[in-house]
Amino acid sequence: MNLQTKIPLKKQEHNLIDYNSKVLLFGSCFAENIGDKFNYYKFQNYINPFGVLFHPIAIQRLVSNAINGKKFTDEDVFLNNEQFHCFDAHSKVSQQTKSLLLHQLNASLQKTSHYLKQASHVVITLGTAWVYRLIKTNQIVANCHKLPQQNFQKQILSVQNIETALQSIIDQIKQVNPKVNFIFTVSPVRHIKDGFIENTQSKSHLITAIHQVLDSQSFYFPSYEIMMDELRDYRFYKPDMLHPNETAVQYIWERFNDVWMSDLAKSTMDDVAFIQKGLLHKPFNPNSDAHLNFLKKLKARQQMLIDKFSFIKFS
Repeated sequence: MNLQTKIPLKKQEHNLIDYNSKVLLFGSCFAENIGDKFNYYKFQNYINPFGVLFHPIAIQRLVSNAINGKKFTDEDVFLNNEQFHCFDAHSKVSQQTKSLLLHQLNASLQKTSHYLKQASHVVITLGTAWVYRLIKTNQIVANCHKLPQQNFQKQILSVQNIETALQSIIDQIKQVNPKVNFIFTVSPVRHIKDGFIENTQSKSHLITAIHQVLDSQSFYFPSYEIMMDELRDYRFYKPDMLHPNETAVQYIWERFNDVWMSDLAKSTMDDVAFIQKGLLHKPFNPNSDAHLNFLKKLKARQQMLIDKFSFIKFS
């Protein structure tokens, strides 16, 4: 008996991710969930340099600023609740001093520019089509940083707005990196603070717009659909009943692997996972011959991987 309706996924035939790939991830907190998996398995990757970015306009502005060599100045930051913030970045990037924030923003922008030119895959996870426009400047912000609501006008991006932003992202990155592949996905996190119906409308706008820009180098991975259909049970959610729990993230990650990971990469991932688990192992007797021999073999296995992939580091 089959108790699940499974979404059929076809493995990519070309441009698969392996340990020579460089993956750049932008977007919602689910982009960080998947990015954490890339980190765990020691892939070359760079995740959300400006923190979580929920909507496509924020990602477009980050890409544009990085490629065009923008330098953030005093005018781009402000003080609120004893922290300096930037409307182009998430609050986790905020700092206690202006100079430290500007240094971090500009350093991250430089690294993003460098990575955009080298990335083999850019993964973009869109969270919402709802945005907040700062009334004073008419600018759509990436984050409101808990400023009073009356400073902003809330609106939903049209399908055309989103499509234009996504096409701009694609075109700008291709100018500096013509061979890059794009993987678009929609976050399975429901933004219920916008309202149940409004969340559905938002996700619909995102999905429709993404499908307008897909081509031979741009692909769609159905994270949202897997969560809504294959994992349609609240046991796959965190206690807030909105965010996927670790089981759900792991499940979606494995489905992603089925589509995008090369067979050789999967073999290396097994080796990395073995070492990662071994490093967490807590022996009953750390001085026993058995444990010391285990550590020796583990060290040798680490060195084999490092000799093959010099960028791999184990703590």
